[in-house]
Amino acid sequence: MRPRRASRLAATDALTPPEPTASVPPVSAPARHVWTNVNRPFVAGFLLTLGGIAAFALGAAISSLVTIWIYIAFALFVALGLNPLVQRLERHGTKRTWAIVIVYFGFAIAMAAVIWLIVPTVVRQIAQFISDLPTMIGDFQTTDFYLSIAAQFGDQVPNLLGELQRFLTNPANIAAIGGGVLQIGISIGATISGTIIIIVLSLYFLASLPQIKHAFYRLLPARSRTLAADLTEQITDSVGGYLGGMVVLAFCNAVLTFILFTILSLPFPALLAVTAFCITIIPLVGTVLFWGIGSVVALFSSPVAALVFALVYLVYMQLEAYVLTPKVMNKAISVPGSLVVIGALVGGTLMGLLGALVAIPVTASILLIVKKVVIPKQDAAV
Repeated sequence: MRPRRASRLAATDALTPPEPTASVPPVSAPARHVWTNVNRPFVAGFLLTLGGIAAFALGAAISSLVTIWIYIAFALFVALGLNPLVQRLERHGTKRTWAIVIVYFGFAIAMAAVIWLIVPTVVRQIAQFISDLPTMIGDFQTTDFYLSIAAQFGDQVPNLLGELQRFLTNPANIAAIGGGVLQIGISIGATISGTIIIIVLSLYFLASLPQIKHAFYRLLPARSRTLAADLTEQITDSVGGYLGGMVVLAFCNAVLTFILFTILSLPFPALLAVTAFCITIIPLVGTVLFWGIGSVVALFSSPVAALVFALVYLVYMQLEAYVLTPKVMNKAISVPGSLVVIGALVGGTLMGLLGALVAIPVTASILLIVKKVVIPKQDAAV
């Protein structure tokens, strides 16, 4: 009986299909990360300390190269500002090399003419301003405007003018403001060397601008190169046009200042014209700032002439804001007024003068990228 039963059970097992067995994945050892392993705190702390030191060293290296970045940014902006002139010569059949030579030769002649004609006059007028300052303050004290202020505030006004006169006529105070005579000399030397570096770098950037663009395109995927090339050309053209427009507007301010100071017989017309050009090239706030400076300087000579200058320059500011700026800038760059103000404030806060100069082109570039890239993607999304 037992053999038959055993054989019957074996036959039954042979007819019954085997039950599937669940595959059990092999148990792997838990991942062990050195930097999160609490069993090795010394190694983790050592690696974290090395990472912090490396990050600190990288930040210090970047911050120590701020001057170099500023030189590069100014040189690139000069190159983009001169590039439209080079392209215009190229459209007339001039090779790019000779076009660059012609543009820089004309730029050098213009700079030499400015230095030769204006700098000696400006230096002479600065010396004259320092020597004539006591006489100007004495004449100002005889005006009705000063007498009315003195009657309201008492002896504080004469004391304040006396302190101002003694401060401005003492060269030691001016040297102390600049950190000493040696520091002033170092600053002048650094400014001259920085200007030379910017000019040389801008020449290299202008000569190799097509190669730089081509190398940038090669870094992008092939499907994106056409759009990137189109955006880059529009951005560089807008930056060049913007810088050219700012120079034109600053030159108009300088010419108007020189004419007004000459007609009104106010002192130092050449000095104030150069000051107007340097200040009004700053977008938004430059014109308003020089309006205050020019009015204060004219006030020391003649209150009536200062009032006339302030009124005429105020009218010019409206003309520039509503007529000249739209005509000069609209072809090169188009940014809403609110974004112009916000961009200039942010750029000036973060990077000073350089940030204020680049704020509007950067804002225009961002708007162009949003218009050409972001909005089409959103429109194509289902």
